[in-house]
Amino acid sequence: MRFHIPEEVSQIARVLRDKGHEAYLVGGCVRDLIVGRVPRDWDVTTNASPEQIQAAFPDSFYENDYGTVGVKTGSKDSTLAIVEVTPYRAESSYSDKRRPDKVTFGVSLENDLARRDFTINALALEESKGHLIDPYKGQKDIKDKIVRTVGRPLERFNEDALRMLRAVRLIAELGFGIDGETAKAVSENAKNLKYVSRERVRDELVRILQSEQPMVALVLAQQLRILEYISPNLVRGIGVEQNQAHSYDVFGHLMRTMQHAADKHWSLAIRLAGLFHDISKPETRRWSDEKQDWTFHGHDVVGSRVTKAALEDLKFPRETIEKTVKLVRWHMFFSDPEQITLSAVRRVITNVGKENIDDLLKLRICDRIGTGRPKEQPFRLRKYMAMVDQALRDPISVGMLKTDGTRIMDMFHVKPGPRIGWVLNALLEEVLEKPELNTEPHLDEKAKHLLTLSDTDLKALGESGKSKREEREDAEVQKIMEKHHVC
Repeated sequence: MRFHIPEEVSQIARVLRDKGHEAYLVGGCVRDLIVGRVPRDWDVTTNASPEQIQAAFPDSFYENDYGTVGVKTGSKDSTLAIVEVTPYRAESSYSDKRRPDKVTFGVSLENDLARRDFTINALALEESKGHLIDPYKGQKDIKDKIVRTVGRPLERFNEDALRMLRAVRLIAELGFGIDGETAKAVSENAKNLKYVSRERVRDELVRILQSEQPMVALVLAQQLRILEYISPNLVRGIGVEQNQAHSYDVFGHLMRTMQHAADKHWSLAIRLAGLFHDISKPETRRWSDEKQDWTFHGHDVVGSRVTKAALEDLKFPRETIEKTVKLVRWHMFFSDPEQITLSAVRRVITNVGKENIDDLLKLRICDRIGTGRPKEQPFRLRKYMAMVDQALRDPISVGMLKTDGTRIMDMFHVKPGPRIGWVLNALLEEVLEKPELNTEPHLDEKAKHLLTLSDTDLKALGESGKSKREEREDAEVQKIMEKHHVC
């Protein structure tokens, strides 16, 4: 088989072979090459020891117990800047269900592949000859789109419990299914995920959320009983009926909201917020005899606290937590443009932050789709978006000038009065026509001249400038309305 291998990777393999060692590409990068995906990282395995690898590559580092040496390539491509080179190794038992108690170097390639998690990852490629080593029929499982363990599933998952979550993640990333025996072993050993560090669970969750099919993966995780070990809050919404505005229970709604964010290729924070925005509906649900329906008052407030605790438990970065919590807290913003003012819109922007308002609107779009409604942006939401653009835009006013009334009064010893306003409006009219004239020297000179005019002439110029400002303001608002198709 022939694949396109980056020169940085081929060079590392050549150097090892030139020094008398074996060298193969191994694991996920080989799988991705076969699938037709661009690998997100590259791994080389060899019969050389860590010391021999470092001797071959002076610009390298070795800071772990598994023999992996990071070789710096100097590439500007982040996926190639560091290539990991690992000796063939065998691993002993995993008493903590996370890490091998002992690692042995110097074994054969065959023994090294035998310790791998899934058949689709137990592949090695001698790239110079295109020779593929596949002792566990990984190519067939790739063709059949199946995730299957190397050897007995119970043994693999008892060695490292995170492999169960990794199986779900691979299904999300590759669009594969799961082997029946492998699925059964996951379900029977789900409880072992409690021994895995929250950081490692978080990393797998992030990769699931950033995949094309996070909903498929998390629904499967729930069916295999491992979702509660990602976050127990996520399973509480199963079977919790909502009000008439929703077609799905709380769990189904959260999954579909998150999935739409993935469909739109929106950010991790929006996907996380989609996953958690209604997380507290179960505990806030009350029956209303008046409405003859369920209500969920305060679920946004309670949910923001639950979301914060859940993301902190998973050791997410502070910035991600803060952004996601804000989106959850304010996702219930009132958006009827017939009943709100620009001041109300500005309060929403203040609450969530200018930097987050666009993501809040995107979350509302996902929330709508998650209810089962077919239309992302009805007229009312588009109108609200237009109002947000208006609120965010600096209005056209004399405040745009590189001077102000105080400066004019101080410089020319003028008393407060209507003449100052007329001067500023006249200056603004000129600047609107020629923005390059908005400089202190020019405006000072122009103001000096204007102040020599009579009240009648100066008022006429000021009124003309005010009219010009209003015309320009209306034109800008019209552009916003056209942009959102709400004219």
